[in-house]
Amino acid sequence: MKKYVLCLVALFTVTYVQGQVKKKPVAKKKATVKTIKTVKQTGTVVPVKKTGSIMNNFKKADWINNTDVYEVNLRQYTKPGTFNAFANELPRLRQMGVSTLWFMPVTPIAQKNKKGSMGSQYACSDYVAVSPEFGTVDDFKALINNAHSMGFKIIIDWVANHTGWDHVWTKTHPDYYEKDATTNDFKIASGMDDIIELDYKKPALRKAMIDAMKFWITECDIDGFRCDLASWVEVDFWVEARTELEKTKTLFWLAECDGIESVDYYKAFDACYSWKWMHQTEDFYKKGQPLSVLKELLQQYDKAGDSQAMKLWFTTNHDENSWNGTEYEKYGDAAKALAVFSFTWNGLPLIYSGQELPNLKRLEFFEKDPIPWSENFELQDFYKRLLVIRKNPALRAADNAVKTYLLHTSKDDNILGYLRKNGNDEVLVLLNLSASDAVFTIPDPIVNGVFTNVFVKQEVDFGDEKKKERIELPSTSKASSENGSAPKQFSLKAWDFLVLEKTPQSK
Repeated sequence: MKKYVLCLVALFTVTYVQGQVKKKPVAKKKATVKTIKTVKQTGTVVPVKKTGSIMNNFKKADWINNTDVYEVNLRQYTKPGTFNAFANELPRLRQMGVSTLWFMPVTPIAQKNKKGSMGSQYACSDYVAVSPEFGTVDDFKALINNAHSMGFKIIIDWVANHTGWDHVWTKTHPDYYEKDATTNDFKIASGMDDIIELDYKKPALRKAMIDAMKFWITECDIDGFRCDLASWVEVDFWVEARTELEKTKTLFWLAECDGIESVDYYKAFDACYSWKWMHQTEDFYKKGQPLSVLKELLQQYDKAGDSQAMKLWFTTNHDENSWNGTEYEKYGDAAKALAVFSFTWNGLPLIYSGQELPNLKRLEFFEKDPIPWSENFELQDFYKRLLVIRKNPALRAADNAVKTYLLHTSKDDNILGYLRKNGNDEVLVLLNLSASDAVFTIPDPIVNGVFTNVFVKQEVDFGDEKKKERIELPSTSKASSENGSAPKQFSLKAWDFLVLEKTPQSK
C-alpha cells in the first residue's frame, strides 16, 4: 500500500505503512466457512475449513463478484491528459473486456509545498472540485455517462487521511487537522512533507468528509471508491461513511491496505489489496525462494476475513511502476504467469494503464510523462482472453458456491496448479513458477472431462472415454497421452502457463 510520495521516503516499506492503523482491532464473532481445498499426496481431495470473522453485513453490489479493475492514470494516459481525451479510449477498453475503471484522484492539487512542477494528485486542495489539469466537473460527468452507457462501472480514488497544505479547510476549518506540538502547525503526514493529517476524532470533520464523498455519488453517479491508505484512517469512520453513503446507492468499496495485516477493515470494505503477495512474489522470483513460500501465503490470505472478503491481485500499479520499477523489472519472464494468477485465483484482478502494451518504462509522478502508446498492443489479446475467462462462474470472487482446489502434481516444487469449480463450471490453471522446464502429471481424479485451452482453443480430454492420442497446447507447452490413456502428462517451459476451461459437453 505504498503511494506516490514514497519516493521521498524509500525506507517506508509496505509493512511499515500498514502498521500505522490507528484503531485497535475489535473482537469478532466466529463462523466456519469453506474456502480453499487442497489435495492429499494420494490424490484425495479434502476440504480445508477455516474459522473466519463475520466482517460486515453491508449489501454487496451485484456486479462486483466477476469484475476487474483497470486503473486510469489520467495525467499520463494521453498527451492532453484530460477527461475528454481519455473518452476516446473507452471503445478500445470495452472491446478488450474491461469492466470497472478506477480513476486516480481527479481533485485539484495543492500548490503549497507541492512536488515537482505539477504536484501530486494525492495532495488535494478541494474535495468537491476537479483539477483544471483534467477538465471540468461537467467533463467528468459526460465521461461517466458515456462510460455507463457502454457498460463500464466507475470508481474514484478517495484520499481521506490527509490533504495538501492549502486545502480550503486549512482556512475555513483548521480545527479539522492534527497539530504538531513542536511547531504548533499542521502535522505532516508521516514524513511526507507535501501533505498534512486530518483528525478523525472530530465529528465535524467526519461529517464534512462524508458529505464530500456524497457529492461524487449524487452529482457524478460514481459506482464506488478506491480508498487510499485506508488503514491510516480509523475503521469505524469507514463503517460510518458506508452506512450513510449507501442510503443513496450500493457502492463498491476497495481499500488500499493488505487483507492480511489489516483484516479489521473488511468490516467496511468489500475488497483489500494483496501487497504482501506482490512483494513476496518479487522475492520469490529474484531470490529463488521455494514455491512452498507462495502456497503458504495463499493460505494466509484465505484465512483473512470471512468468505465474503475479497482480495485484489496485481503485478503493478501507479506506486509500483513509478517508485519500484515496471513489472518486468520486478518479475522478468514470470510477469505473464503472475498476471494469469491475478485473473484466475479467488479475488479480483487489477490492470494498470499501459500493461496491455506492455509498458516498459517507469512513469514520472510529479511531471507530465505520457505512456508511450503505439499501434501495436502486444498484450491486448492476452488480457482480453483473461478478461473473458473472468466472467466464468467458476472464477467468481467471494461466492460460497465456488470451491478452489489446490492440486497436487508430480512437480510440486515447480507447478502451482489449481481447479476452481462452481457447479458444472470449472477452470483449471497450471503455472510453471520456475526457471526450469517441467514435465509433470496431475494424479488427482477431480480433474476430469474435456477442457478447452482459452489461449489456443484446443481441447484436452481428461475423461475415461474418447481419449486422444496427442494434444498440442500453446506455444511450447503441451499435454500428451500414452497408449490411449487420458492426457494427464504436461510439459511446460519455464514460467509458462495453461488456462483450461471445461467445455459445455463435459458439464
